[in-house]
Amino acid sequence: MKQLIEKATNLPSIPKVVQELIASFNTPDITGGHIAAILSNDQALTAKVLRMANSVRYGGHRKVGSVKDAVLVLGFNSLRTLVLSIGFTSALNGPAAFDIQAFWIKSFKMANRCKWLAKSLKIDAELAYTCGLLYAIGEYLIHLIRPEDAITIDKRVEIGESRSRVEQQLLGFDYTQAGAALADHWFFPQEIVRAIQYQESPLAAPGLSPYAACVHLGHHMLDNENKIAEGNFDDFPAKLLHAMHLTLSDMFTKLENVPDLDEGIEEFLN
Repeated sequence: MKQLIEKATNLPSIPKVVQELIASFNTPDITGGHIAAILSNDQALTAKVLRMANSVRYGGHRKVGSVKDAVLVLGFNSLRTLVLSIGFTSALNGPAAFDIQAFWIKSFKMANRCKWLAKSLKIDAELAYTCGLLYAIGEYLIHLIRPEDAITIDKRVEIGESRSRVEQQLLGFDYTQAGAALADHWFFPQEIVRAIQYQESPLAAPGLSPYAACVHLGHHMLDNENKIAEGNFDDFPAKLLHAMHLTLSDMFTKLENVPDLDEGIEEFLN
């Protein structure tokens, strides 16, 4: 997998601002001032961040005219996540036969669910959001490095086959392994790498990754929206909940009262 990534000539480069923000996850004493200084080096990204900071999604009750204002209004962690979201959607262009718009819409839906779940799981909400946002980055990578196989895989998934199973059959690896390898190549924190790698089987992760569990639960929420709305929790991953020291009754109560998690997603893509 590592060799495939290194040989990929069409792999997008991540903006320097985004690279520095990724590195900041491993710097516990970083401040809002550092984020503002990093962001000030990219005027185009700064302009979009300020537009988003003034949107209804982020409150819109106080005028944000500078990165310094954005730090004060949004808070350090929310601003970092906002910049990462905008940076990735700007940097990753859709390869042939890949619906990049649909990809990002689903990725943001996953991110929102992971952030919502984070409180119950007692994990960092912004880091959980980033894990959800990048959960399918391996799918994107497969379209870059094996485009013909990727088209075949998508067609088989559309008729109900398991993506990871089909990818293992055709490629010898799946989107979780590809995504983890790419995240590692981009020097992501290991919490994110492990969340991507073990998202389909978080109980198999060494020491149980709470972020992998978060992504797994977020994926279940997204794939079973209609059933959950009807109060049907028959297929809910109860064993994983127990491993995370959560009760089924508490989680079901919360799921029955989920707010609108997807308002404003389109703003990221325009």
